[in-house]
Amino acid sequence: MERSRRLAGGILAAALVAAAGAGGCAEAEVERMSSSEKPREAASQPAGPAGREVATFGAGCFWGVEVAFRCLQGVTETTVGYSGGTFKNPSYKDVCSGRTGHAEVVRVVYNPAKVSYERLLEVFWACHDPTTPNRQGPDVGSQYRSVIFHHNAAQAAAAKASKERLDRSGRFGRPIVTQIAPAGPFYRAEEYHQQYLEKRGRASCKTPP
Repeated sequence: MERSRRLAGGILAAALVAAAGAGGCAEAEVERMSSSEKPREAASQPAGPAGREVATFGAGCFWGVEVAFRCLQGVTETTVGYSGGTFKNPSYKDVCSGRTGHAEVVRVVYNPAKVSYERLLEVFWACHDPTTPNRQGPDVGSQYRSVIFHHNAAQAAAAKASKERLDRSGRFGRPIVTQIAPAGPFYRAEEYHQQYLEKRGRASCKTPP
């Protein structure tokens, strides 16, 4: 039963990401660029509440990636934003310029007693193509790069080991280009990006029977 549930969740995650890529971030440039919201303040090395841990992943357009993690049992909070750059308090327009160095990421708060970091890594690998540098489907640019920002030594070791295993397995047919780097300042994206697909009725955490 649990294995079937996990497989269903993986299929859902892949489908949502594919849908977001097919008509997602690149298609919505006008809407997103026209936002008048002000840049968010940074949360450097954000910590989760007691009994929770934080993970940060970049896997292309963050809309579908957020849904993939929100649908995972044990995840208590997800936030989309920008990380890995040098510009303070970037807006979406700044990040889209390609000059800030930020990636679109999802900050995941999870209960390690209910879901392991290794399981989060499985969802990460399943919900995008980690062999295409600075690109996911029609979305092109360094902000769409595949990246894991680790928050401690254990996460760093697990991420590197997972990447090495997948590379050796030949599962993707090409070398994995995913970056693995220490987590730095995280900037919350504009409010209209948060749970973007859910707000538009294009996502649900219900899995197939």
